Amino acid sequence: MVMMILSVATGIGLQQKIREKVSAFNGHIIISNYDDNQSQGSVTPISTQQDFYPKFKTVDGISHIQAVAGKAGIIRTENAFEGIIFKGVGKDYKWDNIKEYIVAGKLPDLLHELNAQVLISQYLANRLHLKVGDKFNTFFMKEDTRQLPNLRVFEITGIYNSGFQEFDAAYLIGDIRHIQRINKWQPDQVGAFEVFVADFNEIKTKGEEVYKQTSSTLNTQTIAEKFYYIFEWLQLFDFNILVILIVMIVVATINMVVALLVLILERTQMIGILKALGAGNWSVRKIFLYNAFYLIARGLFFGNVIGIGLILIQQYFGVVKLNPENYYVNQAPVYLDWMYILALNVGTMLICLLVLLIPSYIITKISPVKAMRFE
Repeated sequence: MVMMILSVATGIGLQQKIREKVSAFNGHIIISNYDDNQSQGSVTPISTQQDFYPKFKTVDGISHIQAVAGKAGIIRTENAFEGIIFKGVGKDYKWDNIKEYIVAGKLPDLLHELNAQVLISQYLANRLHLKVGDKFNTFFMKEDTRQLPNLRVFEITGIYNSGFQEFDAAYLIGDIRHIQRINKWQPDQVGAFEVFVADFNEIKTKGEEVYKQTSSTLNTQTIAEKFYYIFEWLQLFDFNILVILIVMIVVATINMVVALLVLILERTQMIGILKALGAGNWSVRKIFLYNAFYLIARGLFFGNVIGIGLILIQQYFGVVKLNPENYYVNQAPVYLDWMYILALNVGTMLICLLVLLIPSYIITKISPVKAMRFE
């Protein structure tokens, strides 16, 4: 029971946490131009004068939509330099997804006049030897490489650490108006739209609906399609969880079958006496099944106490650490839901009792005369 609870809690927890991190930086569905190179930032702007913005009313289940833009650049300090993607966001940006990752400082102010405030990752801050309050130069290349790059001086107001190194090593988050000025866009022109759905399980269906409701010049892509290698890897966890559950249930049932057979052998004379007194086979079998039920319930109780205890310790103290380069998280995330714990307990109990009906059938073959002579 301990292994089953931990396998489900860690497997589902890791899946949910990685999904949250990917969607925090990209949304669930990305609407962009067909000719955009998302790795280098937006190329062709999109007008915000769209039927689906700022509210996607034609598709149910859309919780939020926000306008963004990206542009590749290079941060240069006295001692180091790093290539980055400056992600420009506006007043409609959903900061709730990023707040939990803030480790120092505060969020940049995008509600008032254009300023130099930005949010940088701890990974980049450490490599560039920067901290909250520091200013640094960022160079953005022009389409005509013969011209001098655009220079912007930014000030760090906050540092985040998502543990997702693919994003931490790339994204610098600031005001979208910087990109609009650098690219000479109009105030109503952006690079892309990020759409959030209310239920992640419907992301494929909603992605198709959003595609049908947008212009033919626009393309839509879900994060499951854009980061297919991550989500294919996450799907393996479902198979791993299933294998662990099957193995643990098989082990549990084998142990209970052996225990029941031992009980029957130890109580052979008692079985013979009960039968001689007129007890039926099913009545005698129920005695041993009730005893088996007691043993199973006792094991489930201690298994739940230990399993849930370990989950709570990991949830509040983060004892088990993980390498973010391999697992995209700093510590093992856990998911605690009483419904799946109840399902594991009920399922294990029913399966064990059903399997135990087979060895209990031996009781029907025991002769009262031979049983009372059994030693």
